[in-house]
Amino acid sequence: MPHSLEQALEEACTLITDTSTLVRVVLSGRRRNMQTEHERIDIRPVEIKGSILLQLTYSDGRATTTKNISAETTAILDLLSSGYANITVDSLDRSMSVRVTKSGDAQVHFEKKTLVQDLTHDKKKERLLDPSDPFLLAVGISDHKGQIKPSKNDKYKQVEEFLRLLVPTLNSAIEAGQIEKPSKEKPLSIVDLGCGHAYLTFAAHQYLRSIGMNVHVTGIDIRPESCDRNNAIAGSLGISQTITFKAEEIASTTAQQADIAIALHACDTATDDAIAWAVNGGAKLLLIAPCCHHDIQKQMEQSPEPWGALTKFGVMKERMGDLLTDALRAQILRIVGYRVEVIEFIGGEHTPRNIMIRAVKTGAQPDAIDIDRYREITSQWGIVPALSKKIPTFTIG
Repeated sequence: MPHSLEQALEEACTLITDTSTLVRVVLSGRRRNMQTEHERIDIRPVEIKGSILLQLTYSDGRATTTKNISAETTAILDLLSSGYANITVDSLDRSMSVRVTKSGDAQVHFEKKTLVQDLTHDKKKERLLDPSDPFLLAVGISDHKGQIKPSKNDKYKQVEEFLRLLVPTLNSAIEAGQIEKPSKEKPLSIVDLGCGHAYLTFAAHQYLRSIGMNVHVTGIDIRPESCDRNNAIAGSLGISQTITFKAEEIASTTAQQADIAIALHACDTATDDAIAWAVNGGAKLLLIAPCCHHDIQKQMEQSPEPWGALTKFGVMKERMGDLLTDALRAQILRIVGYRVEVIEFIGGEHTPRNIMIRAVKTGAQPDAIDIDRYREITSQWGIVPALSKKIPTFTIG
């Protein structure tokens, strides 16, 4: 029901500061015309040296940070007023959800629940995927004993970190109304463009189903042998109705659209094909980890000064080309209505290709400065990004 925002925040604050009944709090989404320091904050009560504090957990895309604060009204109200559009407060016997509308009012809903409080301070990082999951055995990450193969440990960590980025971003998009809540009649659609051995394709499918989410996943890869192998694995796991694979080029795939588009390490302009497919099909969430970046590097014949001092060295010119390519990809996505972050999704010790472009479709009109920066960069360097030619709606006037 509609409430004044002030009243709703005060009610939420009262529940949060009652640490005898508080179970957890989630702050997510972003209010209109406001910026939040973090995409999402999880809060729970913890007992430290006989006192109950509130533990805040948030991520910057590279590492998860925790901070403990006192359950004081002023501090909690400041946090609740800092720009988050969705507030969920779970107590032992009920849950309160607050959604801040575009007009600045609050939609408030209460639901009866029976929950358990956990005040443990030091919690071991839980694995999202059990190493004995049959799919991990089928794709060759685990052995017959249900243990991660030493040679596949980096791949397993990459899969885990990918899910840790996907799930909160997906939940926030659903809570904000940017992605429709999945149902049996209309499951969440995910397309993995350039899926290869489909480690992440299967992982997303299996994990989201394990938490009760209705999904349909499609993997696209140009190699027929990969398609045949992956479809055979899906058949052996009995999940062929909800996950399928096609042997097609990304640029000419028969897949029409998806809620979520994934593309990890598609080579060179295949990454641009994946982004263009997602944008042209109206995908709501993009998770893109680029690979090699030859196209822009080939166009960097003359460097604007003072950058010549950097690009005279081959290895540095190559890295500069990588940065320019991904910066312009992010800029184009902003201009066509996406909120964009460029993050490190796994440590460089596991893979050198560890940059991820994470974009959520908001439909917002681009800021003039984003268009100006795009023009200036491309003009100064004399380059034309491949992506700019693949999205018909991309215009800069």
